[in-house]
Amino acid sequence: MLGETEAVYHEMSLKLGLSDSAMIILYTICDSGTSCLLQDICRKSGLSKQTINSALRKLESQGIVCLEPAGPKNKNVCLTVNGKILADQTAGRIIKAENEIFDSWSGEDVQKYLELMEKFLVALKGKAKEI
Repeated sequence: MLGETEAVYHEMSLKLGLSDSAMIILYTICDSGTSCLLQDICRKSGLSKQTINSALRKLESQGIVCLEPAGPKNKNVCLTVNGKILADQTAGRIIKAENEIFDSWSGEDVQKYLELMEKFLVALKGKAKEI
């Protein structure tokens, strides 16, 4: 199911004209507002630093994001005006679709889903340490 879910997100990214990595970055920023620490994008996305940096360079050259210092060892990734427009048209649409699905479920079902996903993630992290 995880692979099938990832395939659906991949298909949505393609339909919206973005690479998976660009979509994940925009999604992560949108989930935080209009900016996000680079270290949080790395942690939340599951992408390698190299992939993130490559995608960020491309987004920055397109005028979608800008990087600002955020302390001695981190940067804040901010959406530009054009980036906000693109994010609304892409990642924002995916977030809206997800929210519509959750809104159609009972509060109990949403809570159960989130609890089980967290339980699965914690257990999987434990198994990953054993490997």
